[in-house]
Amino acid sequence: MLDVMSFSVGCDTNSCDVIVYLQDYHVVLLQVSGPADTLVYDLDSVMSFPCSLKLYATHALRSDHGIKSAYHRKLRVVPADSYLMNFASDRSHMKKADGSWRMPPPTYPPIHTAESQMNLDDFISMEPAVGWGSVFSLHEFLQRYVGSSSSSAASL
Repeated sequence: MLDVMSFSVGCDTNSCDVIVYLQDYHVVLLQVSGPADTLVYDLDSVMSFPCSLKLYATHALRSDHGIKSAYHRKLRVVPADSYLMNFASDRSHMKKADGSWRMPPPTYPPIHTAESQMNLDDFISMEPAVGWGSVFSLHEFLQRYVGSSSSSAASL
């Protein structure tokens, strides 16, 4: 079951092509200084790095308008200190059913905590009672971090 619907935007100086794809989760870093100054660090984007959240909302997140409600995006925002203290991954999600790697793993050791070897599912769950941080609809997220709603994201 997919929790998130994301948009990928490829832009050059002349045009932007929109590719719509479904994925189970996508991780970005938000640097929140204020609604007008929030930056997005997205390692999988072709947009500027970092990118203003307002620009990212316009060109990457866009709007849920015209999308079936079952596919409306949800976003989990986890404060950095909570993420660093609690996140654990044994990298099992990076392996095929036969145990081989889908892609070569990072060279650094897996991240563990004293309490957990693997809790990735708690971080990517869109159930508010599960895991750390807060779960927002796209509309709520944009209201909080940009000051506009998802219905106007495409026109920011």
